[in-house]
Amino acid sequence: MFRKSQNVKYLLSLVPGKRRFGTYRFLPVFFCIGGVMEWIMINVRIGKETFYDVYRRKQSEREYQQKISSGLTVFQEPTAK
Repeated sequence: MFRKSQNVKYLLSLVPGKRRFGTYRFLPVFFCIGGVMEWIMINVRIGKETFYDVYRRKQSEREYQQKISSGLTVFQEPTAK
């Protein structure tokens, strides 16, 4: 266990900027990770939908259910032709 801790400390010490930035030197790494995650959620399709397609659909379903429950919209069953 102690050896793993030494390995982690060694790897962290390889990142430059320790004296000037301290722990903030890791911020650009996490910023880039966040950017990659955002790009994946926007552009990568799983099946036929992206993350934001699902989000918008769920949001509109929630708004519709809220309108029905507050009585602003009257739910009508489709009639057979």
